[in-house]
Amino acid sequence: MRKSVVVLGSNFGGMTAALKVKHELHGDVDVTVVSPADRFLFTPSLIWMPFGKRTAGDITFPVQPTLEHHGIEFVHAAATAVDAVAHTVSLDDGRVLTYDYLVIATGYRNHEDVVPGFAENAHTITTLDTARETAIAWRAFLREPGDVVVAATQGAGCFGAAYEFLFNTAYQLKKAGLRDRVRLTYVTAEPFPGHFGIGGLPHGEQLLGMFLKKEGIDVRLSAAIDHVADDALMLADGEELPFSFGVVIPPFLGQEFLHLSAGLVDDKGFVPVRGTYQSEKLDDVYAVGVAAAVSVPWTTPVPVGIPKTGFPTEEQAAVAAHNIAAQVRGAMPTREKPFGDIPAVCVMDAGNNGVVILADKMLPPRKHGLLIPGPQSHLMKLGFEKYFLWKMRNGYVQLP
Repeated sequence: MRKSVVVLGSNFGGMTAALKVKHELHGDVDVTVVSPADRFLFTPSLIWMPFGKRTAGDITFPVQPTLEHHGIEFVHAAATAVDAVAHTVSLDDGRVLTYDYLVIATGYRNHEDVVPGFAENAHTITTLDTARETAIAWRAFLREPGDVVVAATQGAGCFGAAYEFLFNTAYQLKKAGLRDRVRLTYVTAEPFPGHFGIGGLPHGEQLLGMFLKKEGIDVRLSAAIDHVADDALMLADGEELPFSFGVVIPPFLGQEFLHLSAGLVDDKGFVPVRGTYQSEKLDDVYAVGVAAAVSVPWTTPVPVGIPKTGFPTEEQAAVAAHNIAAQVRGAMPTREKPFGDIPAVCVMDAGNNGVVILADKMLPPRKHGLLIPGPQSHLMKLGFEKYFLWKMRNGYVQLP
């Protein structure tokens, strides 16, 4: 009997998993993608939206034509519940889908309650809507400049985006002739510059420290935020950092509806998984990307999270798709790639400069780690954006 795979999510993890499992089985499987978002979003480019360098049309495309071209059904709806016993997913339009295998690639939502005042007084860039709102705030700031604070809160994991936005802000301030008039401060839970939530890389602390010093950016390390006032960031140690423009990167949480399935997720809404990306408790349920739980292998003075977006998401989705295909064929799901063993590959943009970050493993111990600074990084990110959007729009997930 023909098997059915339901994928929750239509971005990096969901699109990759759906297309790969369809290709692995040469089309001999029913795949359905369910998502409240009907457009793919290249999230790494959200750092440029507030400065008018990108519009939504530049970094999104409709997913339905791509999926249907590859024989995958797209359902534009939000999942509201997963019943692992009945093998069903309930949707907000009243429909109930049945599955043989389920992939949870539901991404993240901002932890808006991480500190009081975040939702009311800070801006962020982690979603399309918040990046649009930050663009409005940036234009208002340019009319009435003042001090700027960019922060990554306790528990945040997307430090790459924080650094990218920070250095792009410095670049844009220079272009506007404001750099000498504005105090720019970076506040981070990291114990040292360049920790990135992955424990740092050789010479990373010195390199990022050099970048910060060159741009004249004040830094607060191992900083916990107490609350965000309407015109200042208040740190737990009592320091007040006034701002006219404040951007805060919060921690991420899993989707709320997943908590309705008893034992499926941890307290943050993420699915504990094995190296195969199967749920620890359910052989027919997989989770990839931010939706998959990852243990932090260290303790820092102020808690830091781990970055799970981008390349790691694609790698997890590929492993999950391979294992689902094996199960459909009646074999055991044997492919494994634990999160910590996925290579670290990242291009950090800094306006007209940047850093290429490479390592053999996401988490230590590692054999190799390298940071390559220079303006070529900016050009690489521009090129990669165009390449990746072309690749996903055409469903060419077999390409690197």
